[in-house]
Amino acid sequence: MARQAGAATKLEMDIDAELRRGHIDVARLGDWLDGLSAWDRLTAVRSLTGAAQARLYEAAKSVRKLRLEDLVPADVEPLREVVHEGKNSLPAFSTFAKVFCRPKNDAQELWGYNRSGAFVERAVGPGYYVAYEGPGDEVLVDYTRLPKGKVSSWPEIIPNHERLSRFVYAGMIDALRAVSTHVSIGRAIKNGKTQDNWFVLTRQ
Repeated sequence: MARQAGAATKLEMDIDAELRRGHIDVARLGDWLDGLSAWDRLTAVRSLTGAAQARLYEAAKSVRKLRLEDLVPADVEPLREVVHEGKNSLPAFSTFAKVFCRPKNDAQELWGYNRSGAFVERAVGPGYYVAYEGPGDEVLVDYTRLPKGKVSSWPEIIPNHERLSRFVYAGMIDALRAVSTHVSIGRAIKNGKTQDNWFVLTRQ
């Protein structure tokens, strides 16, 4: 993929300037992101600080409804993975991916897990979830529910109260909001309480 020089720096400066003014035009930002190459979009997304992610999450409220088809396009066959590369606001292990697939049945949900590298997946667990459209404009990524199946190459499904996963994924639901066709922004909710933990994703 060709890289567009300076794209991430320009994005970071534009977001910071608009956030300092107390407003960001999420629709314009989404159009700009959609115009980037996949490589530059990933570079741009991973340039966002935790503070920028928090402000973007608030700005994205009710701008556009996020649908399951935004995460796994309708033309992708069942049990074929779609990778969303991401960055979270944590001080360590901040780069990761959420990997989704559509079940074989017509259930209005997606299955997936967190791809965080072999060490984290062994020590913590893969963090499996079921994703579905919420009552508003968000998609909810629900770690309190385990998928009934998976892509054959994915790791073993284990409950989120086992291993160190009980400190990370147990009782958690992520609320995802749309930014662009490829990009979404999320915040963690644990045991019903919003957490100061945000993350941004871009679909490959």
